[in-house]
Amino acid sequence: MAVDSNLSSPLGPPACEKDAKALRFIEEMTRNADTVQENLLAEILARNADTEYLRRFNLGGATDRDTFKTKIPVITYEDLQPEIQRIADGDRSPILSAHPISEFLTSSGTSAGERKLMPTIKEELDRRQLLYSLLMPVMNLYVPGLDKGKGMYFLFVKSETKTPGGLPARPVLTSYYKSEHFRSRPYDPYNVYTSPNEAILCPDSFQSMYTQILCGLLDRLSVLRVGAVFASGLLRAIRFLQLHWSRFAHDIEFGCLDSEINDRSIRQCMSGILKPDPALAEFIRQECKSENWERIITRIWPNTKYLDVIVTGAMAQYIPTLEYYSGGLPMACTMYASSECYFGLNLNPMSKPSEVSYTIMPNMAYFEFIPLGGTKAVELVDVKIGKEYELVVTTYAGLCRYRVGDILRVTGFHNSAPQFHFVRRKNVLLSIDSDKTDESELQKAVENASKLLQEECGSRVAEYTSYADTSTIPGHYVLYWELLVRDGAKQPSHETVTRCCLEMEESLNSVYRQCRVADNSVGPLEIRVVRNGTFEELMDYAISRGASINQYKVPRCVNFTPIVELLDSRVVSAHFSPALPHWTPERRRR
Repeated sequence: MAVDSNLSSPLGPPACEKDAKALRFIEEMTRNADTVQENLLAEILARNADTEYLRRFNLGGATDRDTFKTKIPVITYEDLQPEIQRIADGDRSPILSAHPISEFLTSSGTSAGERKLMPTIKEELDRRQLLYSLLMPVMNLYVPGLDKGKGMYFLFVKSETKTPGGLPARPVLTSYYKSEHFRSRPYDPYNVYTSPNEAILCPDSFQSMYTQILCGLLDRLSVLRVGAVFASGLLRAIRFLQLHWSRFAHDIEFGCLDSEINDRSIRQCMSGILKPDPALAEFIRQECKSENWERIITRIWPNTKYLDVIVTGAMAQYIPTLEYYSGGLPMACTMYASSECYFGLNLNPMSKPSEVSYTIMPNMAYFEFIPLGGTKAVELVDVKIGKEYELVVTTYAGLCRYRVGDILRVTGFHNSAPQFHFVRRKNVLLSIDSDKTDESELQKAVENASKLLQEECGSRVAEYTSYADTSTIPGHYVLYWELLVRDGAKQPSHETVTRCCLEMEESLNSVYRQCRVADNSVGPLEIRVVRNGTFEELMDYAISRGASINQYKVPRCVNFTPIVELLDSRVVSAHFSPALPHWTPERRRR
């Protein structure tokens, strides 16, 4: 399609007039970032002026930034939890937002081990959809011809529940996939998926994954991009193919869907898609029966141009494995979002994972940034290149000066809007998928397991550290334990230590347990018992590299290869959790 030259963008030549409009919008927002932020905050404060929360701080109708920052405190989830619980219990008065809370978006766990409930309003779906609509116009600047094929994306809905007051509580992507914005989306040649809605929306994760991979195989030559939300999700799909390729080949050879797939809507949908294709079935058998799965993505889907997955933050640990399976395909990280708010997008999506930076879109929420080690929040446009900040947001749905918990480093600016590299989640120690375990939570789990150890054989954990092992699919938590066995006490049995594994899992938060039980995205926790003196050797190694003996503390998580190798060389026994921990979608009442 010819594009009017008057619609060109400083970002580059758009692929079509629709893209030109999107790119012009990005330019307008980022050129006027400070004005957009000022107006947006004024709009939020004017709209929510009569809410219980804002009235508490006596703003007196003020909508300017100075009054707002002087009177409204910076808060955490725990500060807001009483108000959120009232809304969850059915209080429909304007507590946080003048607009009715339509649902809760669940986020990573609280100190009590339960998911956080983030209030949202219906119009937030429009804002999220707006950010989604900007992704492909940017990608088309870097990868031409994406309208000539399809994307093979592995997308899933997760378990949801209702609060006592009847509001849905579910992950943000589950909310989006079940919305009319997604289910009734208009045809867009740049956004055609191999996975049918029926497969994406199937709550059974096995049937959903099976059908999505099967559809991707049937349409393998049309696939131009392969993706999932997180890198770990794409690796789970590859592992699923490794386990079930013979079943896929059988289905394709005879044009008959596996009997284990019993979801009625999926079977009805697949009846119009799945036809006998013996040649394709034989191709899949030949490619998959080999033990060598290097470049399997480009071998089966040869026209793939890039992978669309998040590989920043904790997901960076999966980059080498993805490179192995894809033959080094580029990995695009397209957007930055959370349950609290969608933040921005990557204007250079084909950059190396280590160089990914997200441009904050100033129309999404009101943003402030607290310098690491500081207390005074600064405006979006006033951050400094090279400095690290904690992100604070104020949203239309009623979050005011809320600490998201993300640590970001400023890498530059696009016009007047800053660009950030995601550094880490604040205080997160271990993460495999959507799970996030901090040090205090891990300590509590070790203490609970150590009590069990002491009760059964008189031993206890003398020292420990941990490691997120992603060499397995799915990845799993590894705990290195050095034990203190009292004189005359017996060494703990294998059965006792495996029970300790399960006790630890039962002690971890509901997000971890959901990943284990419902999502199958985290494998069984493992305890590796090391010989006595190992942690002294670990200290000696740290001191040899310049650590102060007076200030040395045992790291509660390790990922430096020489340290992991040292620990593994001292392992005397390894034990895995023998069962799944308890988990249900319902939240425990406080």
